[in-house]
This record gives sequence, structure tokens and C-alpha cells, in this order.
Amino acid sequence: VQLVESGGGLVQPGGSLRLSCAASGSIFGIKTMGWYRQAPGKERELVAKATSGGSRNYADSVKGRFTISRDNAKNTVYLLMNSLKPEDTAVYYCKVEGLYSDYWGKGTLVTVSS
Repeated sequence: VQLVESGGGLVQPGGSLRLSCAASGSIFGIKTMGWYRQAPGKERELVAKATSGGSRNYADSVKGRFTISRDNAKNTVYLLMNSLKPEDTAVYYCKVEGLYSDYWGKGTLVTVSS
């Protein structure tokens, strides 16, 4: 199983980025797909997650600015990030929760700076 993230990069404050995470290989019974982030010197935290039942959960710090979506046919999850702030700077990780195992991507760096 491999999770490949893309879409990170350098963006100015107020800008937007769209992250993608494509899962390949055999993942039985994908339940939740989500995004986490880890800033320098801080613990990894949940950003947003999307369940197979259609629920969407967001960290308070990103509500109204970030939108998570998933394409079940492609085993892909997206994170649209608008109105980015310097405090959004972090490595963003994709996580896929299957029926028996959880899987993590290697991360993609998002830097918000002028």
C-alpha cells in the first residue's frame, strides 16, 4: 500500500493550495481518509477527515478556510486550502484508515510566507 501526496509548496499569505493523496495497493474497507499536519517543534494534529458515511470534521483553526473531499472510485482524498496563514506552515500528511490497518503518506511541505 502506498499513499502519494502532492500539491504542497510555497504560497503567500491569503493564497490557496490544493493537496491530493492517492492510495494505491490493496486497502480493504477504507473508512476514513484525512489530513494531518506537523509544524516544527509541534505535535502532529488533525486538520480534516472525511468518513465513508459522508461526515466531515475540521480542526477549529481551519474551519471555513479548508475543504476536504474524497473520490472513492480513485481512492483519493483532497484538501483545498484557502486564505492560508503563516501558521498553516507545516508538513501535511495523508492518513487512510482501513478496516484492519491505517496507512500514512510521507508528507508534503506547505510553506506560507511572503
